[in-house]
Amino acid sequence: MMIEIITTGGTIDKIYFDAKSSYEIGEPQIENVLREANITIDYRITPLFRKDSLDLSDADRELIKKVVSESAAERIVITHGTDTMIKTAQWLQDVSGKTIVLTGAMQPARFRFTDAIYNIASAITSVQLLPPGVWIAMNGKIFAPASSRKNVAMNRFENI
Repeated sequence: MMIEIITTGGTIDKIYFDAKSSYEIGEPQIENVLREANITIDYRITPLFRKDSLDLSDADRELIKKVVSESAAERIVITHGTDTMIKTAQWLQDVSGKTIVLTGAMQPARFRFTDAIYNIASAITSVQLLPPGVWIAMNGKIFAPASSRKNVAMNRFENI
Protein backbone atom coordinates (compact mmCIF):
# COMPACT_ATOMS: atom_id res chain seq x y z
CA MET A 1 0.00 0.00 0.00
CA MET A 2 1.48 3.32 -1.09
CA ILE A 3 0.39 6.54 0.63
CA GLU A 4 0.56 9.84 -1.19
CA ILE A 5 1.29 12.82 1.03
CA ILE A 6 0.29 16.19 -0.40
CA THR A 7 1.74 19.26 1.33
CA THR A 8 0.03 22.65 1.19
CA GLY A 9 1.90 24.66 3.83
CA GLY A 10 0.35 25.96 7.03
CA THR A 11 1.82 26.24 10.51
CA ILE A 12 3.29 22.75 10.30
CA ASP A 13 5.87 24.11 7.80
CA LYS A 14 6.39 27.60 9.27
CA ILE A 15 9.83 28.98 10.01
CA TYR A 16 10.00 31.86 12.50
CA PHE A 17 12.77 34.43 12.29
CA ASP A 18 12.38 36.71 15.31
CA ALA A 19 10.57 37.30 18.57
CA LYS A 20 7.90 39.34 16.78
CA SER A 21 6.73 36.15 15.04
CA SER A 22 7.81 37.09 11.53
CA TYR A 23 7.59 33.88 9.55
CA GLU A 24 7.44 32.26 6.16
CA ILE A 25 6.24 28.88 5.03
CA GLY A 26 9.34 26.76 4.45
CA GLU A 27 10.07 23.38 2.91
CA PRO A 28 7.60 20.64 3.81
CA GLN A 29 8.65 19.18 7.17
CA ILE A 30 6.83 15.86 6.91
CA GLU A 31 9.74 14.06 5.23
CA ASN A 32 12.03 14.95 8.16
CA VAL A 33 9.41 13.80 10.66
CA LEU A 34 8.87 10.48 8.88
CA ARG A 35 12.62 9.86 8.47
CA GLU A 36 13.35 10.62 12.15
CA ALA A 37 10.50 8.30 13.19
CA ASN A 38 11.98 5.48 11.06
CA ILE A 39 8.69 5.01 9.21
CA THR A 40 8.83 1.97 6.93
CA ILE A 41 5.66 2.45 4.89
CA ASP A 42 5.75 3.21 1.17
CA TYR A 43 4.95 6.87 0.58
CA ARG A 44 5.42 9.63 -1.95
CA ILE A 45 5.45 13.32 -1.08
CA THR A 46 3.84 15.77 -3.49
CA PRO A 47 4.57 19.39 -2.51
CA LEU A 48 1.70 21.48 -3.83
CA PHE A 49 1.73 24.84 -2.02
CA ARG A 50 3.66 26.80 0.59
CA LYS A 51 0.73 28.85 1.82
CA ASP A 52 -0.93 29.81 5.04
CA SER A 53 -4.37 28.20 4.83
CA LEU A 54 -6.01 31.63 5.14
CA ASP A 55 -4.39 32.43 1.78
CA LEU A 56 -5.81 29.35 0.00
CA SER A 57 -8.40 30.20 -2.63
CA ASP A 58 -11.19 28.11 -4.08
CA ALA A 59 -8.97 27.70 -7.17
CA ASP A 60 -6.28 26.25 -4.87
CA ARG A 61 -8.85 23.86 -3.39
CA GLU A 62 -9.85 22.80 -6.90
CA LEU A 63 -6.20 22.03 -7.67
CA ILE A 64 -5.93 19.98 -4.46
CA LYS A 65 -9.07 18.11 -5.50
CA LYS A 66 -7.70 17.51 -9.00
CA VAL A 67 -4.39 16.16 -7.67
CA VAL A 68 -6.21 13.90 -5.19
CA SER A 69 -8.67 12.66 -7.84
CA GLU A 70 -5.93 11.93 -10.38
CA SER A 71 -3.58 10.26 -7.90
CA ALA A 72 -3.00 6.54 -8.39
CA ALA A 73 -2.93 6.22 -4.59
CA GLU A 74 -6.11 5.20 -2.80
CA ARG A 75 -4.79 6.52 0.52
CA ILE A 76 -3.82 10.18 0.77
CA VAL A 77 -2.62 12.40 3.62
CA ILE A 78 -2.77 16.16 3.17
CA THR A 79 -0.80 18.50 5.42
CA HIS A 80 -2.73 21.75 5.71
CA GLY A 81 -3.06 24.85 7.81
CA THR A 82 -5.65 24.48 10.56
CA ASP A 83 -7.62 27.69 9.95
CA THR A 84 -9.32 26.43 6.77
CA MET A 85 -8.63 22.69 7.00
CA ILE A 86 -12.31 21.89 7.51
CA LYS A 87 -13.30 23.94 4.44
CA THR A 88 -10.82 22.05 2.27
CA ALA A 89 -11.94 18.71 3.73
CA GLN A 90 -15.55 19.57 2.87
CA TRP A 91 -14.42 20.60 -0.63
CA LEU A 92 -13.06 17.06 -1.14
CA GLN A 93 -16.21 15.24 0.08
CA ASP A 94 -17.31 14.12 -3.37
CA VAL A 95 -14.01 12.39 -4.23
CA SER A 96 -14.90 8.70 -4.19
CA GLY A 97 -12.90 5.53 -3.74
CA LYS A 98 -10.12 7.14 -1.68
CA THR A 99 -9.31 7.52 1.99
CA ILE A 100 -8.18 11.11 2.53
CA VAL A 101 -6.88 12.36 5.88
CA LEU A 102 -6.01 16.01 6.48
CA THR A 103 -3.72 17.03 9.32
CA GLY A 104 -1.72 20.00 10.46
CA ALA A 105 -0.29 21.55 13.59
CA MET A 106 -0.88 24.36 16.03
CA GLN A 107 2.91 24.74 16.43
CA PRO A 108 5.52 24.41 13.66
CA ALA A 109 7.15 20.99 13.21
CA ARG A 110 10.54 22.63 13.79
CA PHE A 111 9.61 23.63 17.33
CA ARG A 112 10.90 21.42 20.12
CA PHE A 113 7.42 21.14 21.61
CA THR A 114 5.01 20.62 18.75
CA ASP A 115 1.85 18.70 18.07
CA ALA A 116 2.98 18.15 14.46
CA ILE A 117 4.69 14.82 15.10
CA TYR A 118 1.70 13.32 16.89
CA ASN A 119 -0.76 14.65 14.30
CA ILE A 120 1.32 13.29 11.42
CA ALA A 121 1.56 9.89 13.12
CA SER A 122 -2.19 9.89 13.67
CA ALA A 123 -2.85 10.75 10.03
CA ILE A 124 -0.45 8.11 8.69
CA THR A 125 -1.99 5.43 10.90
CA SER A 126 -5.56 6.55 10.24
CA VAL A 127 -5.23 6.63 6.47
CA GLN A 128 -4.26 2.95 6.59
CA LEU A 129 -7.25 1.94 8.73
CA LEU A 130 -10.19 4.20 7.87
CA PRO A 131 -12.74 3.44 5.15
CA PRO A 132 -12.90 5.61 2.04
CA GLY A 133 -13.97 9.17 2.76
CA VAL A 134 -12.50 12.43 4.03
CA TRP A 135 -11.26 12.73 7.60
CA ILE A 136 -9.31 15.11 9.82
CA ALA A 137 -6.66 13.82 12.26
CA MET A 138 -5.95 16.38 14.99
CA ASN A 139 -5.43 16.38 18.75
CA GLY A 140 -5.51 12.58 19.08
CA LYS A 141 -8.92 12.22 17.44
CA ILE A 142 -10.38 11.55 14.01
CA PHE A 143 -13.05 14.01 12.91
CA ALA A 144 -15.67 14.01 10.18
CA PRO A 145 -15.44 17.43 8.50
CA ALA A 146 -19.19 18.09 8.62
CA SER A 147 -19.35 17.68 12.39
CA SER A 148 -16.16 19.34 13.60
CA ARG A 149 -14.74 22.78 14.22
CA LYS A 150 -11.53 24.45 15.27
CA ASN A 151 -11.88 25.91 18.76
CA VAL A 152 -9.44 28.81 18.53
CA ALA A 153 -9.75 29.72 22.22
CA MET A 154 -8.85 26.16 23.32
CA ASN A 155 -6.33 25.67 20.47
CA ARG A 156 -7.85 22.35 19.37
CA PHE A 157 -10.32 20.66 17.07
CA GLU A 158 -13.56 19.28 18.48
CA ASN A 159 -16.85 17.69 17.48
CA ILE A 160 -19.91 19.93 17.22
